Amino acid sequence: MQKMDKLDKQILRLIAADARIAFLEVARICGVSGAAIHQRIQKLTNLGVLKGSQFIIDPEKIGYETCAYIGLNLKNPESFDTVLEELKKIPEVVECHYTTGNFDMFIKIYAKNNHHLLDIIHDKLQPLGLSSSETLISFNTAIDRQLPVSSLPLDDEEPTA
Repeated sequence: MQKMDKLDKQILRLIAADARIAFLEVARICGVSGAAIHQRIQKLTNLGVLKGSQFIIDPEKIGYETCAYIGLNLKNPESFDTVLEELKKIPEVVECHYTTGNFDMFIKIYAKNNHHLLDIIHDKLQPLGLSSSETLISFNTAIDRQLPVSSLPLDDEEPTA
């Protein structure tokens, strides 16, 4: 982990609680200038601590009612890079992880419905050279959150549970 000071951590707590908070409001709360906040945000972005900001689209509200997680096993494990590049071309694939355990890769897909999911699996995934796959359909997201920054210690104290 990159070394962050108390101000960096205070900024992270504030923007994690409200991503739309004005930098001048962050500066006021932290007792520093707006320019200092801009510099710190840029530093945290350059360090990779912050990965940008985005609006979160609810897939169901735009017609994607099926969320599925699919474990993939490749016929040829050396083809990871090739398969990854092909997965990037499938817009319904929103996450891909290299994993330990029973699967070579684990992906998250949004589909319009179960028929659309079947089409994706049959027409787009199977041709990638899978030896097997296992699909789990998510009925509902029970928890969906960022890592809680509020537990990040401001000083060199230990994090709270």
